[in-house]
Parts: sequence; structure tokens; C-alpha cells
Amino acid sequence: MLGIVYITAGNMENASEIARELVAKRLAACVNMFPVSSVYRWKEKIEEGNEIALFVKTDSSRFEEITRLVKSLHTYELPAIEFWGIEGEQEYLDWVHVNSSGEDTSRSDKTKF
Repeated sequence: MLGIVYITAGNMENASEIARELVAKRLAACVNMFPVSSVYRWKEKIEEGNEIALFVKTDSSRFEEITRLVKSLHTYELPAIEFWGIEGEQEYLDWVHVNSSGEDTSRSDKTKF
């Protein structure tokens, strides 16, 4: 199953470090990053702040490895790391699979981003 791993980071520097490592290790085909405003409860206080959300496009078989890598690089005590299954255009999904599953990497990429 292909999906999005949703992660939030406290700043662009940490988000970019995580994204680059995920793509470099072929744990993700692509990572989108964008600013978000968050309201959440932490240690019995209501907090509000700006974060960077990451949408990590990957194969579900890589979730545990992604989780370990993110925890090793993340600045948060308890980072948000969620997997959301996705459906979409088949050629694009094939590209995500080839570039994140660790399988069939000899196949040429037809799609360029």
C-alpha cells in the first residue's frame, strides 16, 4: 500500500534535514513541506505555534524505518508521525512505489519532478 506519512517539525531546518535523509535513503519518493499553524495540548497546557508539515510519499513497508529515522533526527520529544493510505493516478503511484519501496530500482523513471 502506498501512502503519505504526515510529520510536523518545529522549523524548516529540521524539516529539511528529515526530508533529505528520507529521500536519500530511498525511504520516500518525495517530501512536500509547508508551514502550518497548530493548536494542541501538551503537558496539560494548550499550546499554539507555527510548524512545518511534511507529506512523505512512500510505501507502507517503509513506515517502521521512517519512524526510526525521524525519531533519530527530530527535535521534538514526541513527534507526530502518521501513515495515511492513498489512491491516485497509477503512473504516479508506480513512481512512488519504485522510489520508496526498495524494489525494482532498475526501472527507468518516466515521470520527472
